[in-house]
Amino acid sequence: MKTAVVILNWNTEDFLRKFLPGLLHSVAQVKDAEVIVADNDSCDDSMMVMKEVFPQVRTLHFEKNLGFTGGYNRAFKEIDSEYFVLINSDIEVSEGWLEPLVEWMDTHPECGACAPKLHSYQDRDRFEYAGAAGGYIDTFGYPFCRGRILKRTETDRGQYDSPAEVFWATGACLMVRSSVYESLGGLDERFFAHMEEIDLCWRMQLEGWKVNVVPQSVVYHVGGGTLPATSPFKLFLNYRNNLLMLDNNLARTFALEEYRKGQSARRAAKRGYRRAGRRIYARRMLDWMSAGVYLLTFRWKNFKAVCKAHKEYHLLRQQKGRDEIAEYLGKVGSEVGVTGIYGRWIVLQSLLKGENIFSFIIEEDFYRI
Repeated sequence: MKTAVVILNWNTEDFLRKFLPGLLHSVAQVKDAEVIVADNDSCDDSMMVMKEVFPQVRTLHFEKNLGFTGGYNRAFKEIDSEYFVLINSDIEVSEGWLEPLVEWMDTHPECGACAPKLHSYQDRDRFEYAGAAGGYIDTFGYPFCRGRILKRTETDRGQYDSPAEVFWATGACLMVRSSVYESLGGLDERFFAHMEEIDLCWRMQLEGWKVNVVPQSVVYHVGGGTLPATSPFKLFLNYRNNLLMLDNNLARTFALEEYRKGQSARRAAKRGYRRAGRRIYARRMLDWMSAGVYLLTFRWKNFKAVCKAHKEYHLLRQQKGRDEIAEYLGKVGSEVGVTGIYGRWIVLQSLLKGENIFSFIIEEDFYRI
């Protein structure tokens, strides 16, 4: 099999009934591609639906909920294909959505992952929150997208209709090269869910791979199919995993920048490590500022979510030491780079610019390390 399109399901039988027929029809038009449903021990009738309504679809069933990260890692160990496609059960695909992604990967061997444009299922001309037209991060690690900044989304007027290299692409619908996925150890299972695809894309770039958006492919995302936006648990995951993501990648990214300035590998590693520590500390202070807002506005569960996130971050962090970073620099040299980091704080810029924020974001404010 060349392309495995894998839905990781957890209690979404209604979405399977609604969107799986269209997905099966579209994938059937692509040579050597197959849809597989992996189930994270759902307690609804998802598996009965698969057995009775979609008996032709291969299913994998796990004995417990392994989360987004563990579920996909487990599924991909049981699938042999050149390309993996992670796709949410609450995605409606358009006609011919898969072919441009396969063609892009076939003709761009430097690409480790690519994704379609993500539109809102409810408001079909607007970009959807989870990934829009490809993602960036700001100087403090806050993710945002072409077409989505904080909770504000843009109407798609064709402004992002050219393929683009981005910092990250959405895990709601993401094609990855299986060899790259496996070489990186897959998704980081400490994350469980949320921001794991940003971390994966960052790690890809640090190993010399590119991440692209292919706008000739469009899909429509319902959003919030598993966890609603107001969930304190979702808030906890986002705060904790953002810090884990920075811990995984920021020191090596800064060290690469120092190395390119002519520093020795050991000195670049030392400087990158220190810079990352200061930046993560600043991000933690911003988190505590937001926790203070939750406290003052009597959103107790949100306040507790931030506190728990920071506590677990300290328990789970595995930041690479300076010697490891120096060894990494010696291995990759100065050939690899990270693109799509915004040099300002996107939260402040969005507050200052309001509806004009999309036109305010210009290429000169981004840098490639």
